[in-house]
Amino acid sequence: MHYKIVAAIPIHSKGHTVLSFCFVDPLDIGIKFSTIQRLSQRFMDFLLLLAVFMDVNRNVAAYTNPTNSKVDEFLGTADWRIRWGKEQLQGVEFSEFLVREYTEKMKALSFIPPQSYDMKRVRSDDRNLPLYYLALFSRNERAYEFWNQVLKYGTEQRSFFS
Repeated sequence: MHYKIVAAIPIHSKGHTVLSFCFVDPLDIGIKFSTIQRLSQRFMDFLLLLAVFMDVNRNVAAYTNPTNSKVDEFLGTADWRIRWGKEQLQGVEFSEFLVREYTEKMKALSFIPPQSYDMKRVRSDDRNLPLYYLALFSRNERAYEFWNQVLKYGTEQRSFFS
């Protein structure tokens, strides 16, 4: 499926500049890293919803089970389990571990790694619980300048029922 999407994206060249932006809004951590990796072969920035709180926090036991491959597909590798074992002993939250791992994977694709404070943590209205991060990944510092302006001047999310 993602091959059809990639084929529809214009190819950039010296005489034909293209700026592509992909907003990824999954319901959980079901977005496969291989899809992001394939899309990133074109010049593209990503705004990713990282559902590490609303999904991962509720499913830590399932996702860390050796027979479950969901995190493997999310990160594009199975070697995270070794690092997680060490981090877990140090009291690191699984959700924060996954955000760092994902950031490192994007860095390996030549994206400038954002700091955790550059990610927008979105919380629920009723109990103010964290739901997810919105994270920008770009290969150009200018994108982060724009993103920081959004974070600085953007309004907080409002309820649908207010």
